[in-house]
Amino acid sequence: MKLKDLLRGLPDVQLHADPETELSGVSYDSRMTQPGDLFVALQGYAADGNSFIAAALEKGARCVLCDETPSMEIPYVRVPSARRALAVASANFFDQPAREMTMVGVTGTNGKTTTTYLIKSILEQKAGAKVGLIGTNQNMIGSQMLHTERTTPESYEVQKLLRQMADAGCSHVVMEVSSHALVLDRVYGISYAVGIFTNLTQDHLDFHKTMEAYCDAKAILFQNCGVGIYNADDPWSERLMENATCRKFSYGIHHKADLSAKEITLGDDHVAFTAEADTEWARFRVSIPGGFTVYNTLDAVAACWNLGVPLGDCAEALVRTPGVKGRVEVLPTPGRDFTILADYAHTPDALENVLSAVKGFARGRTVAVFGCGGDRDRTKRPLMGAIAAQIADFVVVTSDNPRTEEPGAIIDEILEGMRDTKTPYVVVENRVEAIHYAIDHAQKDDVIVLCGKGHEDYQVIGTEKHHLDEREVVARYLKA
Repeated sequence: MKLKDLLRGLPDVQLHADPETELSGVSYDSRMTQPGDLFVALQGYAADGNSFIAAALEKGARCVLCDETPSMEIPYVRVPSARRALAVASANFFDQPAREMTMVGVTGTNGKTTTTYLIKSILEQKAGAKVGLIGTNQNMIGSQMLHTERTTPESYEVQKLLRQMADAGCSHVVMEVSSHALVLDRVYGISYAVGIFTNLTQDHLDFHKTMEAYCDAKAILFQNCGVGIYNADDPWSERLMENATCRKFSYGIHHKADLSAKEITLGDDHVAFTAEADTEWARFRVSIPGGFTVYNTLDAVAACWNLGVPLGDCAEALVRTPGVKGRVEVLPTPGRDFTILADYAHTPDALENVLSAVKGFARGRTVAVFGCGGDRDRTKRPLMGAIAAQIADFVVVTSDNPRTEEPGAIIDEILEGMRDTKTPYVVVENRVEAIHYAIDHAQKDDVIVLCGKGHEDYQVIGTEKHHLDEREVVARYLKA
């Protein structure tokens, strides 16, 4: 592709290269650069891409796209933002795949994964759609599963994945859109038919610094969509939607909303409620326990309803939809008189939600096994300790992706929130041993909740990933 075609749609371009230059690809990592590439020098947090221009040229890069003037005489293009330029150039390179499909974006602290799976299920069953999914658990092209490293990949990978989906015949794409992705322009230039806001609670303050900045990052989605679906019961919605340029559609339980839930019943293996929108209503049953599931269902249904799927059809689809891996997932405990659940709860709000849900249906004790991730927001650690102690009947404090921090130091910060509690707890630093401990000390009708890992099948210690699938840990130990 010619340089001028890769740059199509980029404003304020300073061209110091022949626009007719033929380029064979786009790269932003010098280690992955191929001969004939356009190398995009990204300003990163750990490294500055401008420092790797020479390395990219050695690999055969033919031109450089950057937001600083290079220190050497080379063909280059200077732009105000290399990140936005990468997003635009990648979309051009893959021939604007998002424009060939109906795009649905979901943002918020908790509930994104469940929401995307519910939307996918409804559209496939009732709209005859082939749906691509981009998210935390995995990426999917219809029923084909693809591995994923982060909630929203870098813009080049996003566009490459969208091209795969379009070529495979996907009519719709539903994707989780993280606050990092919005701020770092990983989805810059993508126009969404529907944008969804689930909720906003404390997380990622190591990156955003304040809740206001975190909220404003999420709000970017609603300047790039046709209809914005938001949680009328969330206190951050007013700020989030203040500068939205889209049509607004609300959902909720307690406040007046365009789509509302009534007559809610919470079972130990499902939720049920009546939803009303305009002159339509339908009775829903979803096989994921917990009050938060009502919200996750409402926003998914709101999206599909705005895409033309009647409420009754949504209800018919969801009653046949199984639970989501790592979201209040029941792990097999053959022949045992206790229950084990795996959940991705890794924020204060998510931990409170899942433990409260379990507390509501557990006939025995609610046992929480949890830790907090290293190199992430430290201020939530004592909050999560306090929440676990307030709700659970017994707590096992352990590790959860300590990364480059000392696991013991992280645990000490969690325990600060548990100092005055009367709730019994134990510290077992090794996560596998913590799960064993919880099983060994389980009582009749207990519900053990493994919090924080959910769908993950690894533990990050230092900078290395180590295999750790809690399903395998539980299965092996019960068998032994």
